Amino acid sequence: MTQGSRNEADTRAELIDPKLIGAGWGKVENSYIRREVSITQGRIIGGGKRASALSSDYVLEYQGRKLAAIEAKKESLSYTEGVRQAKDYAQRLQCRFGYATNGHDIYQVDMLTGEEKLVEQFLSPDQLWQLTFDLTQKSGGERPEPDFAAVWRERFAQIPFECKGDWQPRYYQENAINNALEAIAQGKQRILLTLATGTGKTCIAFQTAWKLFHSRWSLSAQKEPSAAKKRPRTLFLADRNVLANQAFNDFGPFGEDAIVRLEPGEIKKKGAVPKNASVFFTIFQTFMSGTDEAGNPSPYFGDYPEDFFDFIVIDECHRGGANDESAWRDILNYFSPAVQLGLTATPKRTVNADTYSYFGEPVYSYALKDGINDGFLTPFKVLPIVGTMDEYIYTPGDGVVVKGEPEQGRVYKEGDFNRIITIPEREKMRVRYWMDLFNPKEKTLVFCATQEHAGTVRDFINQYAVEKGWTANPSYCVRVTANDGVGGENDLKTFQDNEKTIPTILTTSRKLSTGVDARNVRNIVLMRPCNNMIEFKQIIGRGTRMYDGKDYFTIYDFVKAHYNFADPEWDGEPLEPQVCEKCGNTPCSCEKGGGAEPGICGLCGHNPCTCERPEPEPCTECGQRPCVCEKKVVITLSDGRARQIKHISSAMYWSPEGKPITAKEFVERMFDDLPHFFADEEQLRQIWSDPTTRERLLEDLAEAGYDNEKLDSMKDLIDAKESDVYDVLAFVAYAAKTCTRKERVERAHPSLAVGYPDYKQREFIDFILERYLEDGVQELAAGKLISLIELKYNTISDAATELGPPSAIRETFVGFQRYLYEPL
Repeated sequence: MTQGSRNEADTRAELIDPKLIGAGWGKVENSYIRREVSITQGRIIGGGKRASALSSDYVLEYQGRKLAAIEAKKESLSYTEGVRQAKDYAQRLQCRFGYATNGHDIYQVDMLTGEEKLVEQFLSPDQLWQLTFDLTQKSGGERPEPDFAAVWRERFAQIPFECKGDWQPRYYQENAINNALEAIAQGKQRILLTLATGTGKTCIAFQTAWKLFHSRWSLSAQKEPSAAKKRPRTLFLADRNVLANQAFNDFGPFGEDAIVRLEPGEIKKKGAVPKNASVFFTIFQTFMSGTDEAGNPSPYFGDYPEDFFDFIVIDECHRGGANDESAWRDILNYFSPAVQLGLTATPKRTVNADTYSYFGEPVYSYALKDGINDGFLTPFKVLPIVGTMDEYIYTPGDGVVVKGEPEQGRVYKEGDFNRIITIPEREKMRVRYWMDLFNPKEKTLVFCATQEHAGTVRDFINQYAVEKGWTANPSYCVRVTANDGVGGENDLKTFQDNEKTIPTILTTSRKLSTGVDARNVRNIVLMRPCNNMIEFKQIIGRGTRMYDGKDYFTIYDFVKAHYNFADPEWDGEPLEPQVCEKCGNTPCSCEKGGGAEPGICGLCGHNPCTCERPEPEPCTECGQRPCVCEKKVVITLSDGRARQIKHISSAMYWSPEGKPITAKEFVERMFDDLPHFFADEEQLRQIWSDPTTRERLLEDLAEAGYDNEKLDSMKDLIDAKESDVYDVLAFVAYAAKTCTRKERVERAHPSLAVGYPDYKQREFIDFILERYLEDGVQELAAGKLISLIELKYNTISDAATELGPPSAIRETFVGFQRYLYEPL
């Protein structure tokens, strides 16, 4: 074989593999050459399709740790073609080194120091291990880490993951486990992991505890690994029974004798807390309960010695586990000798600063946007809904039925409804609005202001479902709140069972914002304010879990909660607040507002400000406040030509980075991206005229964030509802005039009559065009041909009798489409 002629497979087998083996990989004990290592699944883009998944050609693994990622290119390509991928894969997998090679040249990237260079050979397993974990080099000459850390690191690595079936940890889960274990090896006692809801935090806790258990790590053996004999005791602490129960089930591989669920009834029955187990599960309310013989409060956790537990996992630790005044803190302080691992789904915010202060910065973070872009979480779409009674001024005799004690002239805002006053007709109309938009068979969660409100909404839902003829089952919608007790818990369990269709809808107030592992939730309805960023992210997490056939979930937002998506954590870690130069405090505590305290209005002296402000006048055209008139916005792009788009206040677009952007920003972004897919309008026309190349273009656009749903929604934006997606692309890219599908068909008819003189062919084409007029360009896809033939002719054999052999039918189907897209 001549040099440069090898394809990638041959390059790997004949050039790269020998070099790896020559460096000791696969020969040194516990060293492995992993091939085609899956990293991501690819973002869900709809229609059962995903964007391209990521996998590394090689990963070099030694003593259970991934140390280097290698991107291979075929012999004839330069190694430089693989450098970007090598860096990306090494960063995701937390490898110290990335390599790009064509079998001859080996380019080495040190992800820690930034050093990049051509090298003669790959580093050996021992060399990579020493460089990865040599803290002397990492810290620029500081004293090396204690010997016990190196011993525990190797012991942890020797314990394989507990894999059920073909399960393997996702890359971010493995990173989180390794980083938590590394912190434990180095003697840290407070550890925090921040991962989005639905990414498997309980699984991470289980695998971490599993490795500690089987390596016989314990507090007594932490600094004396040679004395490691007894297995550690682990406590899993949650704030809700549903979370503790889920964890108890997930930790099943430890064995029935090793795990125990602490429950008040059992403790009272036996007269003592259980101590003969390895993993204990409880909620903090149970630990805080208990009485002594005299009937005085005596928390059950005090029945254990302070050093009884070696390792404590605090689930949903942002819910108050580190707040100085919370009951959690008493428990954590009492068991202060234990290594404490906090799990949270929320990044650092002002409202959970105590959590981060207690545990320290997370040793690993994985954001919601990362989970969606990697294809491990379900994308979402948001439907902001602006009503005509989002605010209400009570006037006696105005005909509105109001419950409560309204004050004349007071402006009631969203946060007041269903707490201070209730307008039943308002809630009824809101329920009917979103129910007219959703699929009545899809599982849905509705978040309400109070438990009473949740009951009212439940009733309106069931009434409307009967009225629409969807169901007569009284359990179609049920309420699950604290007041619903065991019955509510049973309804929740049934709802979580994806094989069960009833109940279909749950209403709640706050109970279901966490702890609901229902993978097939397709809709979340927000009928109460959600100003707390932490709670908002938890609620959104109810819909992100993956389920077969679930391409996205929908958020029906009546309360402007979607503004919470404009959150720095979606773009990256927030900058630390600056210290005020005057007062030296963070946040600034300088006097403001004419001598008032921070946050106090200098005019009215209240916090929040209660100054009266003039109400904005209703729009003179539509009479509504805020205005709901349909307006046009003119934007000029960098080609110098203007585009006119509709200003739709409720339209919301989402960037691939996971943050909301305006329609104008979306069009500008699209304009910049489209030249990567076609050079000019003529090339776009040629691509679009052929179903095969059109399908490929649509797939490429979807991977870039412009899926079919977004492209269809763009028709509304450019006021071309009845147009073709081709018109959207041509309008944005070249300011081309749009036309309706009907106009396009009428314009093509004369050419079709000339090009296809046989009346049977024209009859077939006309049938397809009718489908195109009704449903759009998807009816012209190559994959639709067989179903269209069967719809018109019953069988392919019958169609062949009329139109000729299948090849001729396909040629007609593909060929006529070019006439649809001829220049105007």
